[in-house]
Amino acid sequence: MLFALPAAGAAVLFLAGRRANAWGHVLGCLTVLASFAIGLTLFFQALGAAPEQRTTELKLFSWIAVNDLHVDFGLRLDPLSLTFVLLITGVGSLIHIYSIGYMAEDPGRRRFFAQLNLFVTAMLLLVLGNNFVLLYLGWEGVGLASYLLIGWYQDRPSAATAAKKAFLMNRVGDVGLALAIFLLWTNLGTIQYSEVFARVGELGHGTVLAICVLLLLGACGKSGQFPLQAWLPDAMEGPTPVSALIHAATMVTAGVYLVARTNPIYNVSDDGRLIVTLVGVITLLIGAIIGCAYDDIKKVLAYSTVSQIGYMMLGVGLGPAGYALGIFHLLTHGFFKAGLFLGAGSVMHGMNDNVDMRHYGGLRKYMPITFWTFGLGYLALIGFPFLSGYFSKDAIIEAAAAQPGWRGVVMGGAAMLAAGLTAFYMTRLMLMTFFGKERWKELRAPDGHEYHPHESPAVMTIPMVLLAVGSVFAGFALQSNHAIMKWLSPTLGELEEGGHGILSHTTVATGTLVLSALGVLIAYLVVGRRAVPVTRPEPVSFPVQAARRDLYANAINEALIARPGTWLSRALVFLDNKGVDGIVNGIAALLGGTSGRMRRLQTGFVRSYALSMLGGTVLIIAALLAVRFGTQ
Repeated sequence: MLFALPAAGAAVLFLAGRRANAWGHVLGCLTVLASFAIGLTLFFQALGAAPEQRTTELKLFSWIAVNDLHVDFGLRLDPLSLTFVLLITGVGSLIHIYSIGYMAEDPGRRRFFAQLNLFVTAMLLLVLGNNFVLLYLGWEGVGLASYLLIGWYQDRPSAATAAKKAFLMNRVGDVGLALAIFLLWTNLGTIQYSEVFARVGELGHGTVLAICVLLLLGACGKSGQFPLQAWLPDAMEGPTPVSALIHAATMVTAGVYLVARTNPIYNVSDDGRLIVTLVGVITLLIGAIIGCAYDDIKKVLAYSTVSQIGYMMLGVGLGPAGYALGIFHLLTHGFFKAGLFLGAGSVMHGMNDNVDMRHYGGLRKYMPITFWTFGLGYLALIGFPFLSGYFSKDAIIEAAAAQPGWRGVVMGGAAMLAAGLTAFYMTRLMLMTFFGKERWKELRAPDGHEYHPHESPAVMTIPMVLLAVGSVFAGFALQSNHAIMKWLSPTLGELEEGGHGILSHTTVATGTLVLSALGVLIAYLVVGRRAVPVTRPEPVSFPVQAARRDLYANAINEALIARPGTWLSRALVFLDNKGVDGIVNGIAALLGGTSGRMRRLQTGFVRSYALSMLGGTVLIIAALLAVRFGTQ
């Protein structure tokens, strides 16, 4: 029932058509709320059981049976999957409710809720499946739903381009995941989680490393990690609830889930885990640097997501010392990032969908609920002491810094630096949006009217308030008495204490707070004490220009992948047209031309045939005579 309810909701809303316009949004919300209630019931049942009894396998039916390949449509309920079920349906329910108000004037609201239900269904399948093929089904379902939702505004070329970009870049990662599944099946003859994890020791080192890298490639595609991060900021072209759903509770968390779920494979490959941590470190720095340069409120939050998912990948890449920490940060991030995106949507709702922070200013007086809920999410994100992000993100930084030798210095130092950059760009966002001069009074909306910022309706602000509560208390509740670590231990193993790196625990904790405070101070000096120009100043220095161009990620992808791919496609088309088709068509033309010419010999006149026979006879006699006299 967990995924059947939103699946049924999606089916009804897709098939009912316009008849569901009046009640489609209600059905969409109720199905996800019902799934959340079921998930909560299952969670409390598992919580009351002994740790070794918290994993349950459920076979629904035999799905694929071809020779030696047997794939069941089965579910795996364990602490990890139940954790994701609560996140997906809980935060997803709030986003659904928020969407009632946000999409109130959209004529396609019923279809929007159908696609939201489809998204939730696919994500639930992804985390509940008990084998890699069912995971892949959910994986592709999420990709399809994201394509539909990112391209929701079909009349905007930018939205269509963003949807295609997300779809194509995710296909690159999906190929990696598919190849990893093929390798597992080829070497082990099974794709069932329980059997694969029990027999992973039978695989050679090279095979395990290849599987780890291919799984990571799939994770990078879904979670927007280096080098496949360029699609994620463009996904902001969809409605804001879509951004909240993708960036907080569903799609981008799939990659982190994949690495955590396959932890028995990564446990036997130190090199595989090292590659995961390096990808996480590179990505968290990329996201934090680019986030400092944008003026689009949603894109700043998008790059913040790229960076924060990088922290999660860093955490799960640390192995037994970080699997639970990565999931811990994923949960807290689900609260405050969903709240931040919904808050951004509330600002846009009051500002005629304007996303340029340079056109804001002083909005705290006009949107007090949005200001306070957004502000709590901001404090949680930058790691303000005793809020959610402080407990989860700082734990990852400390675990990374505790790695031996150069690893601890590089990983811990990069994570600390990104924390300072996060504090800078988020403080900049807060100051430009809610404080300072009311710059919107000098402007006109695209329709020519003046801006009249106002607070959003209760159907939008109530979910924001609930998420703000989670932003404040979720971190403390989950880490209290190591609750989240103990809960996840049956799936991820016991949390191992990190080693003694070059940087001490006190140094890392103090340094992170100092760098975060420094980031806030610099943002205040640069933005808070100076007038913010309504038009972005030009020209700018090379570092700022590079950040605004996404550190040339799109240019690099185009130069290294897109253009060579286009050239290769054109070469193959030419080879096919002129080579393969040329040979086939040439042979056909030769035979056709030859037969056409030979057909002229068949005139139908007896005298012609008699003359031909006479000529042939003369030639044969001449040849015989030549042979006869030539031998004498």
